[in-house]
Amino acid sequence: METLRLTSPDFEAGGWIPRRFTARGEDRSPSFRLEGIVPGAESLALMLEDASHPIFPDFPHWVIWNLPVTEEIPGGIPAGERVAGLDGAVQGAAYGRHRYKGPKPPLRTIHNYRFTAFVLDAPCDLPPSAGKRELLAWMEGHLLQKAELMGEFQSRRAE
Repeated sequence: METLRLTSPDFEAGGWIPRRFTARGEDRSPSFRLEGIVPGAESLALMLEDASHPIFPDFPHWVIWNLPVTEEIPGGIPAGERVAGLDGAVQGAAYGRHRYKGPKPPLRTIHNYRFTAFVLDAPCDLPPSAGKRELLAWMEGHLLQKAELMGEFQSRRAE
């Protein structure tokens, strides 16, 4: 499997996620860049998980699939089961139901958040009521590549 690289012009890997991309700010999805997408890719999926959640490990905040294959994923993806501006990409059920729901750890705690990009060999036929588990199960046998981007957020940190 060739190496896929996921970055964001909005924050550094392992760095602080700016407040505007969190539920304590504008709750706007960041933009992303993908480098090294393999030939044969038919669709993309993205997932945001709280990797530090003390009760529900890797708690899903956002799942979106059937994104068009592109190296640039725009920020500010609007709420809705299907995103017309992104070829009808589907936003599933997570903490943000059919929408991006950014980091929101308890006050004064630092949590690590994982954005994962998936490169798939086919569009996903799951309904918008599906969530993380269903998407991961569907991806078995369809996954060509994946890459992660980690960031941190603390609700009362000075910017």
